[in-house]
Amino acid sequence: MRYLITGGAGFIGSHLTEALLQRGDEVAVLDNLSTGALENLRNSDEQIRLTQGSVLDPLLVDEMVEEADVVVHLAAAVGVRLIVEKPLRSFITNIKGTENVLEAAHRYRRKVFIASTSEIYGKSQGDAFKEDDDRLVGSNQISRWGYATSKAVDEVLAFAYARERDLPVVVARFFNTTGPRQTGAYGMVLPRFAEQALHSRQLTVHGDGGQSRCFCHVADVVRAVLGLLDEPSAEGDVFNIGSTEEVTMMELAQRVIESSGSSAGVELVPYEIAYEEGFEDMRRRVPDISKIGSVVGWKPERDLDQIIDEVLAEMRR
Repeated sequence: MRYLITGGAGFIGSHLTEALLQRGDEVAVLDNLSTGALENLRNSDEQIRLTQGSVLDPLLVDEMVEEADVVVHLAAAVGVRLIVEKPLRSFITNIKGTENVLEAAHRYRRKVFIASTSEIYGKSQGDAFKEDDDRLVGSNQISRWGYATSKAVDEVLAFAYARERDLPVVVARFFNTTGPRQTGAYGMVLPRFAEQALHSRQLTVHGDGGQSRCFCHVADVVRAVLGLLDEPSAEGDVFNIGSTEEVTMMELAQRVIESSGSSAGVELVPYEIAYEEGFEDMRRRVPDISKIGSVVGWKPERDLDQIIDEVLAEMRR
């Protein structure tokens, strides 16, 4: 099969590229390298067709989609810091980019995978999030909820193309994917903690550190994506992809310090200093992954200790 991966030089995209090549598929990558890096593709660069360009270029998207059998749309604004600092860029990239991809896929009848996010659930409270749960987001004046809204619009567009134009679409919501090659530059917490620990700097925990997340290894996420792409019954539906191993940010910081053998301590940083005045966070974000488990038999294989060790080992190298 011929795959087009938008954002293929990014963290998840580069790992997916390698997995597709290993099973014998052809891969073309479209990436503007705004948050991705050529270094991520160092193991694949001689086997892929890499085009440096943007999903905001409809003619380029059209050309590359026509030459593919399947499109995996990962290109998007990523990371809390980037979302807060560049809200307009984030909003336009997410919505217009996805519209361009879906329109081209419809024109040539190509299957599309749309990467969404756990930010979709917003400030909702309660137990593990299910795909059909109601959403609760905050004020439109807060950048984070603008991002959540843009990804919701991406999903609405995808389902509209699926229902009205019979386009084969699969949507997945990623919950805190992490692992080797992820950078802490845009707010990703685990690589930031690891870098601080290895340089014996204070690990900066935002808020009171009691907010909890679930971290899933990128290799497990790639397995989930491939499983969904290969399963016809997944078309027209949405799936959570993530771990259910919950950890608070304070606990995560302590585990990174312990695993690294660092002498660093922990410093609490108020949200308004870390990001912006009025920044809002969610206390708990845990996915219900029973749906993807029932459809493709997927569940994560790596636990958080393994993930921390791999991230630290890569940074030491």
